[in-house]
Order: sequence, then structure tokens, then C-alpha cells
Amino acid sequence: RSRERASSVADLAPRFAGIAIGDLSSASQTRRVADQVNAIGRMNAIIHNAGTYSTTGRSPTPEGHATILAVNTLAPYMLTALIDRPDRLVYVTSGMHRSGTASLRDIDWVERRWNSSQAYSDSKLYVTALALAIARYWPDVLSNAVDPGWVPTKMGGPRAPDDFDIVTIAFDTSDG
Repeated sequence: RSRERASSVADLAPRFAGIAIGDLSSASQTRRVADQVNAIGRMNAIIHNAGTYSTTGRSPTPEGHATILAVNTLAPYMLTALIDRPDRLVYVTSGMHRSGTASLRDIDWVERRWNSSQAYSDSKLYVTALALAIARYWPDVLSNAVDPGWVPTKMGGPRAPDDFDIVTIAFDTSDG
């Protein structure tokens, strides 16, 4: 999201192919992230892990979208469309997608009374549907939606019941 956040992983820099920085609540910055990724080169895998759970009201983005919708759904959609097609796509979702509303009526929460938890559930249902649509329309790409469970992260909070072990997954990029 920022150079400051990127500097927090500077010790891993020798293992990076590159780094892309941008705020996914902004469509123009999301486009710039896609451009940065494409400039690095084709990825073997892309993990769409950015997300936001709670906002005060809709917290409109520069384009006027609800921030939760923009970050959790629109940004992964845009990045999928704009980044050179990888071999694998992983969309981090949530078990809360089960409470999502399948209707696209007022997807942006303009008419409905704001409900942060429902907006989050809806956004995770939409990104799960995106993962399934990609799997269907791009059969040569492994597309998965993954629910990590309720884990004690900054977003999940310290009371989350699941164990959280960081596992490093390395993708070999030497084959192009």
C-alpha cells in the first residue's frame, strides 16, 4: 500500500522479483499496481489477499464506491483482468461469504442502510463467485477461493480461535 509498508519486508528484498505499491481502494492506483506487476514480468501465481472488514459508513473511494466493495471485490476483478494471465490465481475469501446476498441490486450500498458486516459478507461472496467464474472461463488457469478461517491477524483480532502458523510458499519463477 505504501513505501513505508514495503520497507517493513526489506530484509526479504533479495528474494523478490519486484514489488508493486498502490492503494486498492482507488481504481486508478489499482491500474498502476497492474502496470507495475506487468513490468516485473509474468507471474506464475497471484494471490489476491488484500481485504478490509469494517468501515465507518460506506467510506466512499475516489470513484464513489463503498471501500469494502472496492478493495475486496473490484480490485481483484480489475487485477485479474489487467495483469498478464498467470498459471494460478488464489482469492482469499471468508466463511462469511455464506451470509452474503447474491443479489447485485444496490451492490454499492447507495440505497440500503449501511451494514459493514453484511457488506463484507457480500464482497466475499462476490470474490468467491469471481474465482469460480475464472475457473470456468479460463480452464488453463488454476483458480481457487480460499477461506483461511478466523485467524488472529490485525483484521481477525486477538480473540480469533484458529491457530496461525506462517507458512512460506515459494513459487519457482525461473521457468518464465
